[in-house]
Amino acid sequence: MGRKSSIINLTAEDREYLETQTRARTIQAQTVTRSRILLLKADGCPIDDIADKVGVNRKSVMLCLKKYEEGGLENALFDAPGRGRNAEITDDEKAWIINIACQKPIDFGYAAEAWTYAKLTSHINKNAEAAGYTRLSTIHKSTVHSILDEVEIKPFRIRYYCENRDPDFDSKMHNVLLVYKQLSMQFDEDGHLLPWEEDKEAVHVLSYDEKPGIQAIATTSEDLLPDERHGTINRDYEYKRLGTLSLLAGIDLQTGEAIPLISETHNSKDYIGFLKILDNKYPKGEKIRIVLDNLKVHTSEETRKYLATVPGRFEFVFTPKHGSWLNMVEGFFSKMTKQMLRGIRVKSKAELADRIYLYFDEINAEPVVFHWKYNLDDINVSEEVIVDTLPIKKSS
Repeated sequence: MGRKSSIINLTAEDREYLETQTRARTIQAQTVTRSRILLLKADGCPIDDIADKVGVNRKSVMLCLKKYEEGGLENALFDAPGRGRNAEITDDEKAWIINIACQKPIDFGYAAEAWTYAKLTSHINKNAEAAGYTRLSTIHKSTVHSILDEVEIKPFRIRYYCENRDPDFDSKMHNVLLVYKQLSMQFDEDGHLLPWEEDKEAVHVLSYDEKPGIQAIATTSEDLLPDERHGTINRDYEYKRLGTLSLLAGIDLQTGEAIPLISETHNSKDYIGFLKILDNKYPKGEKIRIVLDNLKVHTSEETRKYLATVPGRFEFVFTPKHGSWLNMVEGFFSKMTKQMLRGIRVKSKAELADRIYLYFDEINAEPVVFHWKYNLDDINVSEEVIVDTLPIKKSS
């Protein structure tokens, strides 16, 4: 007896996506063929019938179905990189997707205030060809989800749209990427930092940001180790709040060293204190270039007065509004939250500060250099980075 024809289960959304591919005129013929194979199989057609209808052999049909079982729609429709094709999603295309995800749907003529992944993917599919990214006209929702997860953007959260979009977003983003491109040229093929050129001024580059409101939380009783009755580690729901601390931190993008300052406040005085740490850390006469956001304390009159006392020492490269994902220290903060701050319990704010400093000591024992990976191909490394030295404002 022959084997019964199995049926693959497609969601309504997946079916709609595949039907869209079969009608598209700007994608490869094999993608259309594979879409038809999956649709016919979902309708219960035998493999031989599918092969006859789409005009391929039985082996091709079985291969497509196998790839679907192993990795889903994207795996079935598109060949993996390294088989004579370029990477499916380029860095430039990823940056375009991220840029759209950081804008309101209403700005594109939709009714909603925040994206759903389905709506965002649909918009990308419809507008990719006009933007010069034809490959993205067939991208699947799961791939969009993965791209945004890499930079920790969740487009359905309204908090991403609470600030006015920077009118100079593209030029400021380009300037930040230029810093990262020039940095990438300072490392050899093995990832080792090249020595400073004798005829060029040394410039130390850091990514900086603050993490305010870190909660010092205490338990109401001592932790107990798991036993036969309590096999998992769960705490009582009761706890005590002991207050909050602010973390000011920078990562040296050339050495990987993480530099912390913990304070009970978050103001210009704290920020100036961090700049003084950097001033004492690096050799006099060498520049310190900092990538950071344009928070008020970073450009306050008090900050400017301090900078006037160390002329030429600091240079600032500001990320655009809505562009925090361009600042590499954000990835460090995310890692820190997952590795150390999540579920932490302390007996005092002083203990919390000590444990944060201890975490930085552990990180710096084996520093990891952060490298920017996206959208650098079109950056001309010979361009001049636009920096701000924040001179004192003249009174009007």
